[in-house]
Amino acid sequence: MHRFKNLWTPLILGIYCLIIHYFGSDALRVEQQYTGNFYRKTSVLLRSIFGFIPFSFGDLLYGLLIFALFWKTCLYVKKIIQNNWSFKKAVVFNKLRKLFIYVCFVYIAFSVLWGLNYDRIGIAGQLGLSIKKYEKKELIQLNSILLDKVNDSKQSLLRNKIVYPDDRRLFELVTNAYEAAAKKYPFFQYKSPSVKSSMWGWFGNYAGFTGYYNPFTGEAQVNTTVPAFLRPFISCHEVAHQLGYAKEMEANFAGFLAATASSDTLLHYSAYLDMFLYANRNLYLADSSSAMLYRNKLSEPVKQDIISWKQFNKKHETILEPMDTWMYDKFLLSNNQPKGMMSYSEVVGYLVAYYGIN
Repeated sequence: MHRFKNLWTPLILGIYCLIIHYFGSDALRVEQQYTGNFYRKTSVLLRSIFGFIPFSFGDLLYGLLIFALFWKTCLYVKKIIQNNWSFKKAVVFNKLRKLFIYVCFVYIAFSVLWGLNYDRIGIAGQLGLSIKKYEKKELIQLNSILLDKVNDSKQSLLRNKIVYPDDRRLFELVTNAYEAAAKKYPFFQYKSPSVKSSMWGWFGNYAGFTGYYNPFTGEAQVNTTVPAFLRPFISCHEVAHQLGYAKEMEANFAGFLAATASSDTLLHYSAYLDMFLYANRNLYLADSSSAMLYRNKLSEPVKQDIISWKQFNKKHETILEPMDTWMYDKFLLSNNQPKGMMSYSEVVGYLVAYYGIN
């Protein structure tokens, strides 16, 4: 009888999870009631609470959590060994119950604080863009447009001898970019900025991540140990996550709109380079010869940046990156992004629609 009493908590939490799942089944409801109302307020509140802290509080929590899980696992394994690997049904039942409760709590907190944004209508609906399947000819036109913009912005940086700022100044430039973009796109209003350098950037180099959003503290973390020309767009991308653009292609597109709305060429170059590489990669899958033709037309300084990026990645290659990529791919698949890690490059469809290519 006591065992059945212990089932009430997981049962109630399970019902809450089902309710959240049902709520997320209607994109319009999520867009209007959650993203446009509840999330908009709670995200600003979280950034107000944790934004003033000079370091990433969320990174500190993650570190403590990982250490606690590792420590508890070691103690549990030790206990099993001491008991000669004997398992009692009551003990196993209790452990599974606690695990289920923990998973439910994490799912509920994640969904309420941010995760439901995966189910919203999104930026295409806000802008009235019709995202259609694109063909090779559209990819060729897009490569041509982005090629000119990449080369021109890089040339402008060199001509004006512009140097990359420190992290604090960079994050200010990104905040200013969103303020400029909000004049045209009101839904880009970015109150209580909270962009920070990740404590775990050195680990990210080996695991393969350049930035991430912490839904539990509202902080955007940027791996500021990667090559400098990548950081402006990474920062714009992570702020887009803060504004509720959970899907990676939407965060890419929102970040692109913000970066190009800025008057700062550093942001322009970083965004155009990233978008060109996505467009060029997609063209390569359709027509490798055409893709290489456009790739070869990049100016030498741009090519040198790409080479330095490859060298950086090569230097940090480990077994961790494919494992991390696999896990994140599964995470994206489970959150309404059927192409997994390839979801990032789906920004190409948004760019085709944005530039009116047909």
